[in-house]
Amino acid sequence: MEHTVSTSTQPYDPDQLLASLIGKLNLKNDAALSRALEVSPPVISKIRHRRLPVTASLLIRMHEVSALSIAELRQLMGDRRGKFRISDKHFKPKEGSTSSV
Repeated sequence: MEHTVSTSTQPYDPDQLLASLIGKLNLKNDAALSRALEVSPPVISKIRHRRLPVTASLLIRMHEVSALSIAELRQLMGDRRGKFRISDKHFKPKEGSTSSV
């Protein structure tokens, strides 16, 4: 009996992303992946154990070293959002701050 996994129903799984990158880049382990991505090994470990999210800057670095598109990388980790929304609070100036132009 064959089992096929539909990528549209996979839950969020950063392990899948990391394993795919290790395979695509022909690396042996997480330490080699951390060197390829130029991050410390604990960052990979924390992502794998879901204590740290995959940040935008790391996703871009993964794109640069793997040549996979951002959309492909997001799909590998199970991110199915159509859009990524940033909270309005990130764009509001701090109270009392003035800008001189």
